[in-house]
Amino acid sequence: MEQLANALDKVNIGVAHVVRWLALAMMLVQFGIVVGRYAFGVNSIAVQESVLYMHASLFMLAAGYTLLVDKHVRVDVFYAKATPEVRRRIDIFGHLFLLMPSMIALIYWSWPSVRNSWAILEGPISVGGIEAVFLLKSLIPAFCVLVMLQSLALLIRLLAGKET
Repeated sequence: MEQLANALDKVNIGVAHVVRWLALAMMLVQFGIVVGRYAFGVNSIAVQESVLYMHASLFMLAAGYTLLVDKHVRVDVFYAKATPEVRRRIDIFGHLFLLMPSMIALIYWSWPSVRNSWAILEGPISVGGIEAVFLLKSLIPAFCVLVMLQSLALLIRLLAGKET
């Protein structure tokens, strides 16, 4: 089972190694937008939207990796002072009864919108924008799948009694 957990980790590590470059690309594109607008009086809606697409992609696709490295925001009211065994039980409960069901619900409720968007190859958000809103909407189920895969990897380790 440890091999399965490691393989699931590798999926999110691989995705994170690719999408991390979007942070640099976003900064460079935004810098170009500012220079173009204020120095040359040039503007492009599509280029502005590309920052939105990169930002959404970075955060949605790196969420599983963030879970892997335990950097998600927590409310540690009880967790911080709990023993390791109580923490383990809280984590198991959280993965099984909170995280997984919420990701399944999010896929379930977003899927019709994603499917319809692909069916019509939904166009730009703004006139002159990127003609790929269907790709942007596809980030929602991708986010859910990546988070669920990482949750499963953590759950395997928790149930085996290993620290995460």
